[in-house]
Amino acid sequence: MSANDLPLLLSVALLARPGQARERLRDALAQAGATLVLEEDPNTLDVQVLRDAAPGAVLIALEPAIEDALERLDPVLGSPSLTLIFDEAELAARREGWEAQRWARHLVAKLHGHHDVLPPGSERDSLLQPEPGMPTTPAELHADAPLDFHVREAFDAAADVPADGLYQAPDALSEPMSLEEALAALQPPSPAAAPSVPPPVPPSAPPAIARVPLGDHSSWSLVEDSADTAAAAPARASAGADAAPPPLSAFDIERLSLVELEAERPNDGAAAGAVLVLAGIGGPDALRRLLATLPAGLATPVLVHMRLDGGRYGNLVKQMARVSALPVLLAEADQPVQAGNAYILPDDIGLAERQRGLYFHGDAQGVQVATLPPAHSAVVLLSGADTAQVDDVLALAAAGAWVGAQVGEGCYDPAAANAAVAAGMDAGEPPQLAQSIVERWGVSE
Repeated sequence: MSANDLPLLLSVALLARPGQARERLRDALAQAGATLVLEEDPNTLDVQVLRDAAPGAVLIALEPAIEDALERLDPVLGSPSLTLIFDEAELAARREGWEAQRWARHLVAKLHGHHDVLPPGSERDSLLQPEPGMPTTPAELHADAPLDFHVREAFDAAADVPADGLYQAPDALSEPMSLEEALAALQPPSPAAAPSVPPPVPPSAPPAIARVPLGDHSSWSLVEDSADTAAAAPARASAGADAAPPPLSAFDIERLSLVELEAERPNDGAAAGAVLVLAGIGGPDALRRLLATLPAGLATPVLVHMRLDGGRYGNLVKQMARVSALPVLLAEADQPVQAGNAYILPDDIGLAERQRGLYFHGDAQGVQVATLPPAHSAVVLLSGADTAQVDDVLALAAAGAWVGAQVGEGCYDPAAANAAVAAGMDAGEPPQLAQSIVERWGVSE
C-alpha cells in the first residue's frame, strides 16, 4: 500500500535524539504516509516551537536521557486533544525488515484509531452482486455428515445417564406410557386399599433433669481433656448402648477458655491482596495504556514489576505518574501495600504477608508470585513478561486468582502472554484488562 492509497493522516511531530532510532521512526512515518511537521531533539526543543507546529500526534522515542525534557514539554504533551505514541528508542533502533513493516502498520492503526493491522492483500473480497437461487440451508450443509456413530454412542450411554430424583417410573409400568398413566401411577393409594398399620406408640416422657447452678464461669474451656475422655470411654462402653446418661451434677468449669480464631487485620491500611503487573520489552507503552484506564480510588493496589537496564525505576515512576489517575509510588521496604496506589517494584523488593496484610520487604530475588493471596489477587502479563514466571502464575490462578494477558497490537514479546491464553486465562488489550480489574474490585467511596 503506497502513501497515495492512504487517507489523510494526522500531522505528526517526531521527538527523538539524533541516531538510528530517530531514522527508523522517520522511515516508519514515511511508510505510513504521515505528514511530518516537526522533527527535533526534545532536549533542545522549545515548548513554543512544539505548540506552533500544532501536530495532531506526537511520536516519542523514549529513553532515560529525555525524561527531564518530557517534563518540560508537558504543558503541550498533556493536552487531551493530542495523540501521544511512545516507542522505546533501543527497540526502534534495531527494528528492521518484516518487524519494521509490521510496526508501520500498527502506527497507521494508532493514528487512525482502528485495529486493521493486516498487510496488503490479506483483505477478504466481499460479495457485491446477489446470486440467483435459495440460500443453503443448515440441513443441506450436514446432508453428508455421518451420524450413525453418534446415534449408537448415545444409545449405549443412555443407561448410564443419572435419573431425575423428583420422578421415578413405577416398576410395574414400562415405557412408553401416556401422560395420564404416569400421573395415575404417582397418586397415593386409596384408604380402602391401604394396609392396616398399627398406630404409633407414644414415646414415654423424658426423665426430668435436675437443674444445677452454673457456678463460676471465669475459667470455662471449650477444649476436652484427652486423658479424661479416654478414661470415660471404657465406662460408657461397659454400661451398654441403651443405658440412660447419668444426671448432671455440676458443670466442669475448670477447663473452659476462649480461643482466638483469627488474627486482627493491621490498622495501617495494608491490603489483603494486589494486582501484580509483569512486563518487559514493549511494556512501557502497554503499561501506560493500562494505568491510564484505571480510575482513582481503585479498591486494590497495583504492583508493577518491569526489569529495566540500569534500574532507573525512579524515571519509570515519573513516566507513569503523567498518565495515571492512581498515585504512582516507588516501593520501599517495610512499608504497607495500600489500596488505591500503583507501586513500581525495584528488583530487590519483594512481598511478605503479616496479619492478613501485604508489606514490602528487601529481597534479592525480587517479587515472588506465590506470595500473593490467591483469593484477593490478580496477575496481568503484558508484553515482555518473563516466561519463567508463567508456571507460578498459572498455579496462582488454579488457587483462585484472576489472570489476564495482553494480546493485539503493541505486544512485541507475547511469549508469556500467549502461554497464559493457551491455558485458558482471560485475554485483551491493556484497556480491556484494566476494565476487567475495575469490574472485579470496584472503586472505594
